[in-house]
Amino acid sequence: MAGRLEGKVIIILGASEESSMGAATARHCQKEGAKLILAARRVDNVKAVADSLGAIAMGCDITDEDQLAALADAAVSHYGRLDGAINFAGVDTASPIADLTREVLQQSCDVHLIGTALFIKQMAARMTEGGSLVTTSSQTTIMAPPGLAAYAGTKSGADQIVRIAAVEYGGQNIRVNSLSPGFTPSAMTAGYMAVPSIKQAFLNEIPMGRLPTTDDMANAAVWLLSDESFMTGSLLDLSGGQTLRRVPTAAEMGF
Repeated sequence: MAGRLEGKVIIILGASEESSMGAATARHCQKEGAKLILAARRVDNVKAVADSLGAIAMGCDITDEDQLAALADAAVSHYGRLDGAINFAGVDTASPIADLTREVLQQSCDVHLIGTALFIKQMAARMTEGGSLVTTSSQTTIMAPPGLAAYAGTKSGADQIVRIAAVEYGGQNIRVNSLSPGFTPSAMTAGYMAVPSIKQAFLNEIPMGRLPTTDDMANAAVWLLSDESFMTGSLLDLSGGQTLRRVPTAAEMGF
């Protein structure tokens, strides 16, 4: 039986670690029949994942529009089309507002806000037969976690870009959505997960009783990239219900 993404050409940006959401999504997309181009800021970091899936590996810095354009062009030159693209690129910019620097704010803005807009722009420009674009938000845009003003603020701005893009590109049969992961064990959160008190504090606030997984993100991504989805301009909450409760306090996390 044909997979849900059979024959579709999909770009995944941010798949450089086996434990990342991007790599998990690549594995699920490959199982569903997609032809993949995997990218990360450094091509050597993504090559192992790409080779294991028979995918093309490319280097792409989301803050560089020329590299984004080259990534989108690669799909067309290799496969003749681009049907879907998903962006997992992100940076951890945790800091209380009192300690924030312009440099940290700019870095978060370049990757999460400007990068998202340019990713959508360049990928959509090659989707001549329609398609699906997916970016990655965070439960921090729905809640108000102390210490994450730069991260959550720029991710929130990107969410609004997604809504506007859905309106602008709908006439071209291009859907634009965003995944909103909860506190998920992955390459980016490994340092936090190593602290038992942090992990337990979050578990206490999740009605579903477990942390989200990278496979949860990948399953949602596959659906959004497939023709089964009619959703556009939406933020898909994948927190296991934590957004219905609260962010643990610093004391609960052991700080």
